[in-house]
Amino acid sequence: MSLLPALAAALLTTTTPAQDPVTGLGWMSGYWLDCSDGREASETWTDPRQGLMAGHAVTVSSQGRVGFELAFIATLPDGGAAYVVKPSGQDEVRFTLTEQGEDFVVFSNPDNDFPTHIRYERDGDGLKARIEGEIAGTLRSVEWRFDAAPLNARCAQS
Repeated sequence: MSLLPALAAALLTTTTPAQDPVTGLGWMSGYWLDCSDGREASETWTDPRQGLMAGHAVTVSSQGRVGFELAFIATLPDGGAAYVVKPSGQDEVRFTLTEQGEDFVVFSNPDNDFPTHIRYERDGDGLKARIEGEIAGTLRSVEWRFDAAPLNARCAQS
């Protein structure tokens, strides 16, 4: 059974707002755009609603390749939270919230091939995202520095 419907069903019996770690992630909400290194990457996150945030990302590489992700962050019945992502039509992967502060959050899945950690951090008017893990025994990471932008804004053509 797909994890997305199972987690969505679990939300119907979600915890109270005082126990809801997703409520503290409202700083991620919005449309975010990264135009660095010749790529165009955008992420969109809803505001937290009853223990759920929904998101999606679209990336166009400097070579013109397009990728996408569908994701959500949900409060679980045990009071924890999970980040569930389905990248470019692949199988979904679940990451557990392992660290959270006023302006950052870390999700981890040590059993995933790459990444094993996902970190979001509010940086002034921007949003930083970082994925990291090991590939062939070497620590690797990819970072994005997103700026807040109007919905569906695009990077300037060079």
